[in-house]
Amino acid sequence: MGQFIQQLINGLTLGSVYGLIALGYTMVYGIIGMINFAHGDIYMVSAIIAVTVLTLLGSLGIMAVPVALLITLVVAIVFTSVYGWSVERIAYRPLRNASRLAPLISAIGMSIFLQNMVQLTQGARVKPINALLPGGFELFTSSNGFTVQLAYTQILIIVVTAVLLAVFTYLITKTSFGRQQRACEQDRTMTSLLGINVDRTISLTFVIGAALAAVAGVMVTVYYGVVDFSIGFVAGIKAFTAAVLGGIGSLPGAMLGGLIIGMIESFWSAYLSPEYKDVATFVLLIVVLMFRPSGLLGRPEVEKV
Repeated sequence: MGQFIQQLINGLTLGSVYGLIALGYTMVYGIIGMINFAHGDIYMVSAIIAVTVLTLLGSLGIMAVPVALLITLVVAIVFTSVYGWSVERIAYRPLRNASRLAPLISAIGMSIFLQNMVQLTQGARVKPINALLPGGFELFTSSNGFTVQLAYTQILIIVVTAVLLAVFTYLITKTSFGRQQRACEQDRTMTSLLGINVDRTISLTFVIGAALAAVAGVMVTVYYGVVDFSIGFVAGIKAFTAAVLGGIGSLPGAMLGGLIIGMIESFWSAYLSPEYKDVATFVLLIVVLMFRPSGLLGRPEVEKV
């Protein structure tokens, strides 16, 4: 029982990270109907920025955890948002009226560019940092001597993810900007005729998605303590899978998909073979899409005529 609870906590933590990244995928797809395959590398860039800022703050003697974490979050969000905006302007806006294949190839090219840029400028070695939030709570010890622990970093990740999900759900469903996003999703031509700046709405959506990826990158850096230039590809693929599994275009669906994948990876690694945890994830995706092509919480796409 103790190991089950521990893996449940680990799965919630990992799933929260995937869910944050998946929110960026689903927001962009919901508006322009395209997948931003450079999104995982935006997350990687934010993690590299977090390591750089934390190392710099340590060298300056700024050791207070709340201050260091806040400064790191702000800097990572600002710079990563610029990257997200640049991806939209360079890889998507010029190809918005092209066939779906063109922006897809462009986004993959942007992903490769970001990976190689970071590798050339930062090096291929892993970037470690000292533990920022060591320790945690010992919840209980089971009869077989297994101690269930809840780390401070896990609490931070789960709480931040829950707050951000609530904030962005409110943003999309209750605010003027959210109505503009939903209008662009339904018909961009009619939306522009109504006086809404479609280009600005799409750019801001990319910026918001990049900001969410930045938060995920900072949380992962604090949690694991090491990052490198290659972490974006795997995390991006899994977050995209989470978005599709939950129903791409649905914010709660993206988070649900992330949590499911996090749980699968955690429990499969603990009780079965960790080498096949990714196989289990994609098999589940195939099974779900066979019986529910729109995902768990997605809505069937209705073709406009």
